[in-house]
Amino acid sequence: MSEENKKQQLSQAFYSQTPEEVLKELDATADGLSAAEAKKRLSEYGENELEEGKKKSMAQKFFEQFKDLMILVLLVAAIISAPHEPVDSIIILLVVIINAVMGVVQESKAEAAIEALKDMSTPNANVMRDGHALSIKSTDLVPGDIVLLEAGDVVPADMRLIEASSLKIEEAALTGESVPVEKELVVLEGNEIGIGDRINMAYSNSNVTYGRGKGVVVNTGMNTEVGKIAGMLAAADETETPLKNNLNHLGKFLTAAILVIAVIMFLFGTLINGTPWMDMLLTSVSLAVAAIPEGLPAIVTIILALGTQVLAKRNSIIRKLPAVETLGSTDIIASDKTGTLTLNQMTIEKLYTNDRQYPSSEHIPDNNMALKIMNYANDTKFSQEGELIGDPTETALVKFGQDQGFNVTEKVAKEPRVSELPFDSERKLMSTIHQEADGRYLVAVKGAPDVLLGRCTQYQVFEEVKTMTNAEEQKILDNNKDMAKQALRVLGMAYKYVDAIPTDLQSEVVENDLIFAGLVGMIDPERSEAADAVKVAKSAGIRPIMITGDHKDTAEAIAARLGIIKAGDDAAVLTGAELNQMSDEEFAQKVANYSVYARVSPEHKVRIVKAWQKEGKVVAMTGDGVNDAPALKQADIGVGMGITGTEVSKGASDMVLADDNFATIVVAVEEGRKVFSNIQKAVQYLLAANLGEVLTLFIATMLNWDTLLPIHLLWINLVTDTFPAIALGMEPAEKDLMSHKPRGRNSNLFSGGVFSSIIYQGILEAATVLFVYWSAIQWPVHATYEAIHSDALTMAFATLGLMQLFHAFNVKSVHQSLFKVGPFRNKSFNWAILLSFFLMMVIIVVPGLNDIFRVAHLDLYQWGIVVGSSFAIIPVVEIVKAIQRAAGKE
Repeated sequence: MSEENKKQQLSQAFYSQTPEEVLKELDATADGLSAAEAKKRLSEYGENELEEGKKKSMAQKFFEQFKDLMILVLLVAAIISAPHEPVDSIIILLVVIINAVMGVVQESKAEAAIEALKDMSTPNANVMRDGHALSIKSTDLVPGDIVLLEAGDVVPADMRLIEASSLKIEEAALTGESVPVEKELVVLEGNEIGIGDRINMAYSNSNVTYGRGKGVVVNTGMNTEVGKIAGMLAAADETETPLKNNLNHLGKFLTAAILVIAVIMFLFGTLINGTPWMDMLLTSVSLAVAAIPEGLPAIVTIILALGTQVLAKRNSIIRKLPAVETLGSTDIIASDKTGTLTLNQMTIEKLYTNDRQYPSSEHIPDNNMALKIMNYANDTKFSQEGELIGDPTETALVKFGQDQGFNVTEKVAKEPRVSELPFDSERKLMSTIHQEADGRYLVAVKGAPDVLLGRCTQYQVFEEVKTMTNAEEQKILDNNKDMAKQALRVLGMAYKYVDAIPTDLQSEVVENDLIFAGLVGMIDPERSEAADAVKVAKSAGIRPIMITGDHKDTAEAIAARLGIIKAGDDAAVLTGAELNQMSDEEFAQKVANYSVYARVSPEHKVRIVKAWQKEGKVVAMTGDGVNDAPALKQADIGVGMGITGTEVSKGASDMVLADDNFATIVVAVEEGRKVFSNIQKAVQYLLAANLGEVLTLFIATMLNWDTLLPIHLLWINLVTDTFPAIALGMEPAEKDLMSHKPRGRNSNLFSGGVFSSIIYQGILEAATVLFVYWSAIQWPVHATYEAIHSDALTMAFATLGLMQLFHAFNVKSVHQSLFKVGPFRNKSFNWAILLSFFLMMVIIVVPGLNDIFRVAHLDLYQWGIVVGSSFAIIPVVEIVKAIQRAAGKE
């Protein structure tokens, strides 16, 4: 092996080579490396650990918050207005800074996933060095090292197995397959064999659950399969959330509109009206301040933060604020099967015994031999707390016995195990021998049904033992096939009695002339609430996609039971090997055909997410394993599992389910839709108000009227905009929220009739204010010009402020009647309106304050015009909504 190859580490398909060929390729022996050679290789390959991602400083994270276009527009407005309107400028800057601080506080560190991967590494490894076994730090492992494995160990590096004795390794966190893999030393043919099918390999960070083995290290550090995932995680693109895109588009639109209007007004005022250019510049700045909803970024942040609090109470922990809203736009939920849609716990579903199938819920007498054998031929242990410890398949058998009232501890105490033949992957059987009270010995055998049946000469039905016939054998095989079609993992049970412990403990002696007792079918079952959640998701127009490392038959059966696909619809199932044969372009064209993916690798998951994203879909990806992390980061929203999830998957996620409940995702989607709807309401309210202000100022300038002062616009924006807009973010969800299809990636804050509503409502506000100002001039209460102008200015100011408060009630729904959604359901909204009303009134009626704001006291007649004109916006908007509903625009 050349020095260049050593430095690049190894990428050969070692599973397709014999152990001898692998050892030769690595220049190693079964006795291990010498200490000198190991030290030399350590300097060449580097330590067996994962590289850390590049960390961002707090300052970098803070300044990244200012990349948003809306924030930049606000900063420019603050700079321009600073010399002439310092209070206005300070308020804008405070809003921007608070928004940035909240963003930094809420968002988690991006490098957490890489750190979690690094922390998973096992601290020690048992290796052969200089022909002797010793324990070393796993970071010191190098390719060519011989590692010893036994039950309970964490595999410290990727290795080709050279010895395996009943070895089983649980690889769920890496492959998604719930059942531990039985390892064999066979040579595999082909270069496209998935990780889950490489039965002669052991991979870093997987867990040895049974037996023992020995392997030669072939890759370490970032070149292990886990290391490749870490690399993918670091290289994954940071996706832009729909909300961020929406706000960017809104910022661009407002910037263009403000510049055009401000330039027109400046030119008209200076060239047509002859207003001094400095005065017109200040007026144009005032218009810009009026047009920019400076509170919008903070209001959006507050609404999102309120959403996170609601979701936290419902077991959804939000790690990044925009994730709340992104959930509401989700088109696709690509869910990992194991531990997410299923319990990640092998469970007995059926028992074939006494010539028929029993569901697990039906009671089986504890003298049933199949029940007895599955508990006797079993290596499950009990912890001090009474929990079952061992292989998931075997613990499922003991758990079934417990549920049936079979006390295995008590039984084995009376009939102790005196000998055994451990499970062997070649003969696919396990036998234990127990001493009976009458002096005989019971041989209890469990294993693969087809193998076991070939060893049986009799079968038992209740208390009767009969001679095995071809017809009976076929009946047993038919039941085995029936269970397998349901994706159940099937084991056979058989036994015999002998007078003495065989002196020759060979399979041919012990495991022959058996009496068939039964078959047991087990599966990692779906969560009870998952099927309902899938149904609700589908009714909301969301497509559930199941992605798993399990075999195709198992995946298809679970998906059908959940309602993701119809039973027998194998055309909707795609395997990782089949996906490998497709180009990205071909897959993008066919991606809509598939709802289930089986035997997939981490790279496949990322391809699936990207393919849907290219279709313009908003993708949520759920998962709990290390193998899910790259796709979780690539997805528009990654959803990690809080209980069974690895720290890696949590670190790569935008949201974590505290209860690991798939149904919680549907709850979160509803909350996300509500959040977006409420943000839309806030945008509609703010922009309609700001458009009203802009049109009022613009038209007044065209007419050479002096209607509103900059301080008036500032106060209205601060008082009547902020509090009601925040309260609108706390509106309860509208009843039909989950009956609509997802709005999709291309929708925006102006969709669903919001844009047209902003336009006509803003025009209505401006027209009303200008009419009140004009009427105050035409039919004055006082005689002097100064008093008339002061009254008109005050009435215009009061009308604009109060009308916006009344209009806030209209915005509770874009199309539904105010009286249908309930005008006073939201207590926070009611208090916000009262507070804003008080702050508006206090500067008009309190002596001294009215002088500061240059407004006058009004009499009852004038207040009647102000209140009546302001309130008129409610019936007018109600009429427009009724017309829209009648025309089918709802």
